[in-house]
Amino acid sequence: MKKIRWFGDAIWLVLLGSAVMLLAAGCGGSTDSAPQPPSGPVPVSNAAVGDGDVPSFYVWTSRVPGTPGQLLRQQPLDANLALDNSDPSQNVRMLYTSADGVDGKTPIAVSGAVYFPKGTPPANGWPVIAWTHGTVGVADVCAQSYTQRSDRDKAYLGTLLAQGYAVVATDYQGLGTPGPHPYVLTRAEAYSTLDNLRAALVMFPGVLANKVVLVGQSQGSGATIATLQYAPTYAPDVHIVGGVATGVAFGFSGVNPAPQIPAPVVSNALLPVSGDALFDMFIWLGTAPAENPAFDITPYLSDSAKPLFAAATKNCVDALETMEISEGITEANYLKARPPVSLVGPVLGRLPTPIAGFSVKVPLFTGTGLADSVTGTPAAYNFISTACSLGVDIEWHYYPGLTHNGAVNGSLVDSLPFIKKVLAGEPVVSNCGSLVVPGPLQPATPGLPFNT
Repeated sequence: MKKIRWFGDAIWLVLLGSAVMLLAAGCGGSTDSAPQPPSGPVPVSNAAVGDGDVPSFYVWTSRVPGTPGQLLRQQPLDANLALDNSDPSQNVRMLYTSADGVDGKTPIAVSGAVYFPKGTPPANGWPVIAWTHGTVGVADVCAQSYTQRSDRDKAYLGTLLAQGYAVVATDYQGLGTPGPHPYVLTRAEAYSTLDNLRAALVMFPGVLANKVVLVGQSQGSGATIATLQYAPTYAPDVHIVGGVATGVAFGFSGVNPAPQIPAPVVSNALLPVSGDALFDMFIWLGTAPAENPAFDITPYLSDSAKPLFAAATKNCVDALETMEISEGITEANYLKARPPVSLVGPVLGRLPTPIAGFSVKVPLFTGTGLADSVTGTPAAYNFISTACSLGVDIEWHYYPGLTHNGAVNGSLVDSLPFIKKVLAGEPVVSNCGSLVVPGPLQPATPGLPFNT
């Protein structure tokens, strides 16, 4: 059974002797609008951070225009990548401009895809679901517009398409396109998502309605929440009416007066970060070199972990998890020495969002499986508790016996009515006042779809 991963809460911790210090350096949660330089550099590929092995479509060979949300090029999406209930003759792959979410300003190219429902769009265009996907890896070959999505996600997105919603799906910065993928750096994910929407809305006027619901799972839940946060200042032209987050993974830094429950860490790990060696490696391979191109964790890796680390530059999460388990790699043994705070502190400090100034102005749905051993129920409770205390209107749901995977499709019974309400402009009644602690991790209910 896969080990517990605790993303999005008090996980961004570095043990300093017997003291535990939250590293809150950097400004990953800043909501400043990105400046608009005339143009950005020509993208440069680097195999050491997972670049390469994708078609030339993904590599923009000129200077990147400075205005975010511009279409650079498009092509029909391969028919074998179509989602159920989408129109394969209309689906497209796209390359568009965005702003680097690490420095907040450098123009970059990002890839994504648009999936259209079958049939004729309504008078004002198809309402839009902006899909922010969960962890797939950091290698370019993991870009979701290039490779097959999971069966779980296909079922979920196919259900949304059947409701008459178009799906606009970013690959995120550095997945598919040159440069490191700043894994779980939420500003980067938000900018990629918003500029994907901008470019798609310009590409398909009258076909896509400027009426958007953000939907994300796991890593994508953090991306959805961050996109809701950044949209009013970074992309006020995109009309977002609500968000849906399952497998919630979103952490805060700073003084937090809201009720919280402890999230366990791997107590014998030299550097407890995510609770899982592979997910830690995604940070060191993607986020860290995006923050500091000279970053190098390899002197601190154990010999047994080096093959997995190398494989992560060419492979995606499913194959890597299989390798991690078969080789017995854990967060407790993948390092042979603790990296200095001077090396890892600036990176880890960018990951949580400063609680000061956090704001979401539209309703948010959250779905949490009470058998979720991946991001975990404490992370979900702590986010909901904090966001509710900050005035966010949340409709939260717990699902007994559902896992991290199972709650995605299992929550549709509640999230579909929520989506219909916000698209229709109907009020959503927050149930923040009835939030309860989720209790001990439950066993997974057998026999349910994707409930592994």
